[in-house]
Amino acid sequence: MAITKAGLIHGELTGKVLGAAMEVHRILGTGFLESVYEESLTVEFRLREIPFVKQKTFNVSYKGELVKQFTCDFVIDNLVIVELKAIKVITEIEQAQLLNYLKASGLEVGLLLNFSGKSLEYKRMINSNP
Repeated sequence: MAITKAGLIHGELTGKVLGAAMEVHRILGTGFLESVYEESLTVEFRLREIPFVKQKTFNVSYKGELVKQFTCDFVIDNLVIVELKAIKVITEIEQAQLLNYLKASGLEVGLLLNFSGKSLEYKRMINSNP
């Protein structure tokens, strides 16, 4: 677990991700579908040499049995889940989705990025039970 001076788990890495997302938002602005932002972030991550896996699938088990799979938008350096949105406002529903992704994956940190506002909206969330 990498903790920065500010006390943030994987703070340096999440800072790089947020910088890339802000650049995408600065250039594209609002109004595109989520898929456009996803493809643009793919380019930006490559340019910034941020290691990532796009559309990573995780299993959800119940009492030892596979019950479902989910696919998150990005996993950064096998440490951080990134979930993208292009919606009016982030609600508790989107936050719960990211928390469930963190729980199922066992990863500690997630970023929820929303590209629909005048500026990039984001939530940094922690899995309290990795």
